[in-house]
Amino acid sequence: MMSGNQNKRVYVLATSRSWNEGMAERLAARTGRDFVLITSKEDLTIENLTSINPEVIFFPHWSHRIDASVFGRFESVIFHMTDLPFGRGGSPLQNLIVRGIDETKISALRCVEEMDGGPIYLKKSLSLYGSAEEIFLRTSKIIEEMIVEILEKKLEPMAQQGEPTLFKRRRPEESNLASASSLDQLFDMIRMLDAEGYPKAFLEVGDFRLEFTRAARKQDQVIADVRITLVKEKKESRRD
Repeated sequence: MMSGNQNKRVYVLATSRSWNEGMAERLAARTGRDFVLITSKEDLTIENLTSINPEVIFFPHWSHRIDASVFGRFESVIFHMTDLPFGRGGSPLQNLIVRGIDETKISALRCVEEMDGGPIYLKKSLSLYGSAEEIFLRTSKIIEEMIVEILEKKLEPMAQQGEPTLFKRRRPEESNLASASSLDQLFDMIRMLDAEGYPKAFLEVGDFRLEFTRAARKQDQVIADVRITLVKEKKESRRD
């Protein structure tokens, strides 16, 4: 684990997704500051962070719980894909798409005990067109610009305004395409889960599980790639 020197301000970039990993190097080059990249929850410990002693920890996409010992000691900035306080909670991208929303905001906010309830540094617009992977790649570029703006303008966060709307984290079984009632809905269900680390939209036919990716919406059809496997329970029963 590298640590910064006394001549430069040191920051941590904590991300659990591969599409953000090059961000630390770019931010260091753009801002003249040291950025330490953390990609594993095992490295996001108070002991490691104390040795680095960052001024701020930025979390562009972190899939793990942030311990209170971390955000209580170090300024921690998270990025949420809704126009807060609308859409606090889990699975923001999927919850937006199933509601028919095609434009949102990325909110940069201070991490506090209340989920997504911290004060806001700034917001930027984000299109929800394309697959989840494409949206997350687009999001990464916007978050990079937001971090630069937070640092260069020395932004101070402001309290959220308005009544919060809460999202529930979606469960893997909600990805079953059997619940779709239109081609548009089926297309959205495939594309909103088509990214690294997300359970794919699926159908189960007899002993088989069909998982769908790379969906394209045509006039009267949806074209997609499909991966076919045996249902897990069927595999286990055949071994017995």
